[in-house]
Amino acid sequence: MVKVMTIATDMPEARTNNITEVVNAYSKRLMGFIRKRVNNEADAEDILQDVFYQFIGNTKPIEQLTSWLFTVTRNKIIDRQRKQKPVLLEDLYPESDEESGFDWSDLMPDKSQNPETEYLRSLFWEALNEALNELPEAQKQVFILNELEGVPFKIIAEQTGETINTLLSRKRYAVLHLRERLGSLKEALLTND
Repeated sequence: MVKVMTIATDMPEARTNNITEVVNAYSKRLMGFIRKRVNNEADAEDILQDVFYQFIGNTKPIEQLTSWLFTVTRNKIIDRQRKQKPVLLEDLYPESDEESGFDWSDLMPDKSQNPETEYLRSLFWEALNEALNELPEAQKQVFILNELEGVPFKIIAEQTGETINTLLSRKRYAVLHLRERLGSLKEALLTND
């Protein structure tokens, strides 16, 4: 016969003893399980506390206590990871000076309105459009929305259903491609003083 562990709400002393037994018996094992999956010690302690808080608040019979505790623990870890701010691609792969953001000021001639700068601007926009058309559609759209139209990644993520990290990655690939493709034009514009 399977022993079912319940916490009787009408017997406060038995309930307290039962909770204390479970906490003492499972704390070390659960903490070891959590530490393997969470880098921050404070987060690990918070997760363990949340697991036991859910255990204390549970009013239904638990047939397999060990399985239940580890399942709740795994779910709490996943919930914590989902709630955390997304890791930005730039945080994972710090960019060198050469790969920093797409600097339009290097490519765009000054704001003056003379025939030469107008011609250079038209060359720039032609080259940019050609380079954008070489990109996969998803990369192209993210770049246009964020860089040219100024739409924040959060709004793009809501509209497309993609994660912010995915959008950041797509934009990064677009920027790398555009920088490579427009490199010769950049050199021509910068040396044409």
